[in-house]
Amino acid sequence: MRTSPPAVLGTMLLAASAAAQAPAAREPAPETVSVSGTGRVELTPDRAVFTVGVQTVGTTVAGALQENNARTSAIVAALKRLGAEDRQIRTSHVSVYPQQEVQGSRPPRVTGYQVSNAITVTRDDPAAVGALLQAAVDAGANTVSGVSFAVSDPARGRDAGLQAAFADARTKAEVLARAAGRGLGRAISITEGGAFRPPVPMMAGMAQARAAEVPVESGTEELTFTVSVVFELR
Repeated sequence: MRTSPPAVLGTMLLAASAAAQAPAAREPAPETVSVSGTGRVELTPDRAVFTVGVQTVGTTVAGALQENNARTSAIVAALKRLGAEDRQIRTSHVSVYPQQEVQGSRPPRVTGYQVSNAITVTRDDPAAVGALLQAAVDAGANTVSGVSFAVSDPARGRDAGLQAAFADARTKAEVLARAAGRGLGRAISITEGGAFRPPVPMMAGMAQARAAEVPVESGTEELTFTVSVVFELR
């Protein structure tokens, strides 16, 4: 029995449709190795922050406050004479506390008042910090604290740090691949872990006035960058 041309054509179309609907063979997922890398760069700080203050004591609040205000104003004026700008000087702490004397079981007796005023200075010139601290002490500051140095631009050292972190990750991956008897392929994914910058503090207690400026060393700041990389194994 002969098949008519329309029947043959229909059979061919059905076969082509079934072939088109058949799922395509999927390529197997590549075998990978995941590692993390760390890169470190050292930078010279270009910003300094320190706090100077005045503590005064008086028998009355008005008396202690008046003396404190005068000495604080003198400190601010001294800082400005050395180039500190208004935007770099801010009041960070003001307090007034009664001083009390306890005698036996009787209620505490107020004997005076302590007034504290602290000024925080941010300066984009670490080399000037020693002279500024000495000027503040000479003007009446009797507390110094929180001297620290930092890199103001977070992008400084970023490129070199990330490149070093990626190189570290690749080195680790190559070691692992060789241990497994494999070769290392392309990087499939890269995730930046960010940067870590530990503070660079210089602890300072009560400063002593003298002719020379306060010795201050900014040192260097180490920035640490991390990346996570997935490499293909061959």
